[in-house]
Amino acid sequence: MPFDNNVTILVVDDDRVDIMAVRRAFRLSGLDNAMVFAADGIEALEKLRDGKSVPRPFLVLLDLNMPRMNGIEFLDAARKDPALCDSVVFILTTSKDLVDKRKAYSRNVAGYIVKEDTRDGYINTAGLLESYARIVELP
Repeated sequence: MPFDNNVTILVVDDDRVDIMAVRRAFRLSGLDNAMVFAADGIEALEKLRDGKSVPRPFLVLLDLNMPRMNGIEFLDAARKDPALCDSVVFILTTSKDLVDKRKAYSRNVAGYIVKEDTRDGYINTAGLLESYARIVELP
């Protein structure tokens, strides 16, 4: 059963190849939810705050290593913002560093996913998000 098409996916990542892989994985998984893309934390915050680009309910797929504002800085800003503090965020990164994992989880992320080099890794991520959004009540 596909998850609610009203759930928008905000992908925050500066790597075009990873963005294409996420798009492809969602398409191959049969998920046709709206996807919005931001190249860094600043652009993501702008899109979340404008009230139009990323309507609720939404999930955020967040990379950690980006220019201007990285993923941890984005999380700090979002958690301090009363309108965004309840955002459901999954980290999608190449970092396996325990320090990065602890920083992310201390900022209440829903999950920490290490990017896979294979197509199946992204398809599994799409399946995880589909299951999560279908089972969990989103704000």
